[in-house]
Amino acid sequence: MAHAENEVTIHSPASEVYAFLADGLNNPKWRSGVQSISLKEGASGESGAVYSQTLTGPKGRPIQGDYRITDAEPGRLLGFQVVAGPARPSGTYALAEQADGTRVRFSLDLKLPVLMRVFDSLVTRTMESEVAQLRNLKDVIEAG
Repeated sequence: MAHAENEVTIHSPASEVYAFLADGLNNPKWRSGVQSISLKEGASGESGAVYSQTLTGPKGRPIQGDYRITDAEPGRLLGFQVVAGPARPSGTYALAEQADGTRVRFSLDLKLPVLMRVFDSLVTRTMESEVAQLRNLKDVIEAG
């Protein structure tokens, strides 16, 4: 299984960090690979909501990366499952209120089919690059 994880402390309350993350329309503000995104179905930030997003893929080609929110616990946990595109990882943002702000842990997991396991290290590097963008999230939220 490919796995990547990163953690950062954001100097804002967990409720604000969660609200920003739960609204998928904020993704282009901090995730560099998001070309476009829209709410496809459901209510923004709620479990079951589906966001349609176009991502920058290999060689700059656009690829679909639609995802569904699977867990929505305001101020604590936001989970999702990618439902369209060549790779379909699941991910979570786990939030914990601290004296100096909110600790955010972003993790991605992808179970590769047997025939795709030769690409495990490449997929893991791509996922590590994605979770590393938490630094951008911190900058955007703290800048207000």
